[in-house]
Amino acid sequence: MHLLDNPIWRALTTSQSQFAETYHLARRFPPSVTSLGAFREPTLTGYESLAHLLGAGEMTALMLEAPPAAPANWSVVEAIPLLQMVQKDCEMPSPMPELIKLTEADAPEMMTLAELTQPGPFGRRTHELRAYLGIYRMGSLVAMAGERLRVPGYTEISAVCTHPDCTGHGYATSLIVALVKRIRDRNQTPFLHVRPENKRALELYQRLGFRERRRLCLTVVRKSTE
Repeated sequence: MHLLDNPIWRALTTSQSQFAETYHLARRFPPSVTSLGAFREPTLTGYESLAHLLGAGEMTALMLEAPPAAPANWSVVEAIPLLQMVQKDCEMPSPMPELIKLTEADAPEMMTLAELTQPGPFGRRTHELRAYLGIYRMGSLVAMAGERLRVPGYTEISAVCTHPDCTGHGYATSLIVALVKRIRDRNQTPFLHVRPENKRALELYQRLGFRERRRLCLTVVRKSTE
């Protein structure tokens, strides 16, 4: 199995194991970091292991090959098709000089932007996973992107988002270019996930050298309250 076939599991058992909350065949990030979780395989034993990490009614987001038929005491809240794309080294434009590295002090602005644009699972401490970069205009954070999942040899670019009133200025391009450079400088390969219907983002990623590797399903599951 390729390292990116089960990226959350691989991250929590390798490069980001320090974040892992663990029980038998399941792992998850602390909810304040992100709602992402995983198991080695989507079996009954995998779900039973995951159940020990969740409270009654609590949700987590899994990356699976396909939406599951949830076992007893579980419900599928949402199933979102994703394209997993890997970047091929290519000539890139120069990033904007205004990019800054976001810190704990920026967390409230990051949460506000994420809630407005819905780039995917994002928590108050997501910025702790690695570098998150942003662009401020008139005192407000208007665009950001960062590094989320990390497995040996690969780093995921995630939370690429721009305030709806500030699109068309090349902010997303600049952020991705800067992150690709950081990742390539560590001799790693950038990858990301995007909804296939998001044509604008898909076209941008393709221009920057990202190519589809496979399809996955971001599946949000909830443990029964019973």
